[in-house]
Amino acid sequence: MEPLLTQLRAAAEPTRLRLLALCARGAFCVSELCAILGQSQPRLSRHLKLLVEAGLLERLPEGANAYFQVGHDGALARQLLARLPEDDATIAADRRASARIAAERARVASESFRRHGADWDEMRALGLPAPAIEAALVKLVPKRVARAVDIGTGTGKLLDVLAPRADAVLGLDASREMLALARARLAERDMANASVRLADMYRLPLPDAGFDLATLQMVLHYAEDPQAALAEAARVLKPEGLLVVIDLAPHERSELLTGLAHRWPGFDDAALAGWLGAAGCAPLPPVEVAGP
Repeated sequence: MEPLLTQLRAAAEPTRLRLLALCARGAFCVSELCAILGQSQPRLSRHLKLLVEAGLLERLPEGANAYFQVGHDGALARQLLARLPEDDATIAADRRASARIAAERARVASESFRRHGADWDEMRALGLPAPAIEAALVKLVPKRVARAVDIGTGTGKLLDVLAPRADAVLGLDASREMLALARARLAERDMANASVRLADMYRLPLPDAGFDLATLQMVLHYAEDPQAALAEAARVLKPEGLLVVIDLAPHERSELLTGLAHRWPGFDDAALAGWLGAAGCAPLPPVEVAGP
């Protein structure tokens, strides 16, 4: 009984209820929440600390920042928020302010990408048939899964495909700039069942056997140790889970190794099958999608 009472006491305060409503729509750092609510950082930090300690919010450290969001298992928080009037003026104003913050976040991230020459989509840059690849993925994925994880999510484009097919989907990436764009994408599309966080694909901050589906799209050719990356992806899958790897077949395009920093010139089916087998997976027949 005491944990429930602790959560109810933590939520029973106007500012903390506003924070819950905001963090149920997406992940925000303290400075963004200060800008939205117009309150001081020390004050909001105390409120956030209480909400995290009560288990109503998750705190996701990311470098010098930390992002706060309602976890996918935050049933009580969502039940409380469902009772808020849709036309509440304060909540509506917070939502408008959060949309502005999300738009500014995307703008800043895009400028950073341009400064570093990385404002491009790899599928488009390589001239790959993205719609055909997406269609092939959809055929492989069950109609509905409980939890999915996209490892190396980049700007979160694959989350658009996975979110309608999962109760909860998590995107992981080691690039803060990529995650900034991914968060903007989630906010723009209002994908409440999707979230992203900073993570190393060799040391995923996830428990064993917690996901029904894991994807690595255009990630493995950047990996120094592809076998280790696959083994870590397999670790977080349930025994009956599905691991989908989308990557390049062997090629002789040396400019990809030099210009785009690819570590590997594609992968043959035998190598992938061997690595997957060593990770405890039973490889399915590969699906080939021809380029243009």
